[in-house]
Amino acid sequence: MEYILRQSYLNEIQKFINKPVTKILIGMRRVGKSTLLKIISEVLLKDIPSENKIFMNFESLELLNIRNAETFAKHIQAFLKQNNDKKYFFFDEIQVVHHWEEVINGLQADYDCDIYITGSNSTMLSSDLATVLAGRYVQFEIYPFTFKEFIDCYKDLQLSQEEYFTKFIEIGGLPAVKHFQLDPNPSYRYLSDIYNTVLVKDVLEYNQIRDIDIFNRILLYAAENISHTFSALNIRNFLKSEGRNVSVDTVLNYLNFCINAFILKKVPRYDTIGKNILKVEEKYFLTDHGFRQAKGFSNTKDIERVLENIVYTELLQRGYTVYIGKVKDKEIDFIAEKDGKRLYFQVCYLLATAETRKREFKVYHEISDNHPKYILSMDTIDFSQEGYIHKNIIHWLLDKEYDPTKKSLQNGVIFCVCFLTKYSIFIFNNKLQLYLEYPMNSLVLLMNVH
Repeated sequence: MEYILRQSYLNEIQKFINKPVTKILIGMRRVGKSTLLKIISEVLLKDIPSENKIFMNFESLELLNIRNAETFAKHIQAFLKQNNDKKYFFFDEIQVVHHWEEVINGLQADYDCDIYITGSNSTMLSSDLATVLAGRYVQFEIYPFTFKEFIDCYKDLQLSQEEYFTKFIEIGGLPAVKHFQLDPNPSYRYLSDIYNTVLVKDVLEYNQIRDIDIFNRILLYAAENISHTFSALNIRNFLKSEGRNVSVDTVLNYLNFCINAFILKKVPRYDTIGKNILKVEEKYFLTDHGFRQAKGFSNTKDIERVLENIVYTELLQRGYTVYIGKVKDKEIDFIAEKDGKRLYFQVCYLLATAETRKREFKVYHEISDNHPKYILSMDTIDFSQEGYIHKNIIHWLLDKEYDPTKKSLQNGVIFCVCFLTKYSIFIFNNKLQLYLEYPMNSLVLLMNVH
């Protein structure tokens, strides 16, 4: 079978192969966790004999009788007795087994084995379970396809980057949609069915929610208003206007249930001046924006909101911790931090007018640090200015991560123009496009590249 290898995940997981920790893959249903288990087995563990690799999918009909630790432990005894070789266990959707962590703990203590598991509800790693498995697990959150992976998935269609991106905006990145070859009607029907399945299995049943209508309205409100800052009080007031009475606590609980099922992501706000996380209104995004279109909202009509959703999930998949920035009375779409590095992002559909460009760039005037500051849009013209980096959003999604400390001049540069600011040296090519930002303490070497 041909797989999209999802190399970024494999690179991280490989670091923990044959280490005495359980590898836990978490994420929303149908994001490809089961497939990733197979890829780990066939690619990273290709030299291990197949008889020493044991797969158990707890949603399979064959394993419906295994729902507690006792039956789970009894089932795997037969595999442990086959030979004395090291065993590699792959347990898919393990959260349906009550007290599964006790079996995992016992395997780690008594046998030479390497364990990989998946789950679709973050409560499987609650504080209690984390205590039980303390120091013996590492977790990886799996997301839908990035835009790069989306193109790789549908490469046989041979579309332009712009055509692929239009489809990505409309359909999203759930791997199984591949079966419909970007045909809208079956794709949306499938997405709607997955949406309902996630609700039923991972939210409604798990949390024993009785008022299904209220729950659906709250989630749909969040889906419609991705990238908008709102509070639980806003939702309560909205429902009240529809004649539906619900408490703020209930709204918060239902939103948290969706977060725990990986349907929604909540982004806190960060005050860049006071350096504090603000416990007030927050933004919510969908793990897969395709759900939004499938439930009747137009992603193309609300293109700017969807672009923010895409940028946000891309940053998460690149390993960043992400905040919404607040600087005085202005807002920065995203502040992304990783390994001591910070990046700023403004996301806009088009910088078509001077007024729009002034608005998007102006917020950065209030920030005095020298971290890279981006404006992402659908424009093909480079509007970089004053050291602020403008990039076409498609190009940014397809680029390797920008590293402001590395030199990356294009071939064919005929001459360069340098100028100094208080903080940086900026280098432009003959087309007056910004390529590099060097700290003042860096040594810059300029040369012709042919």
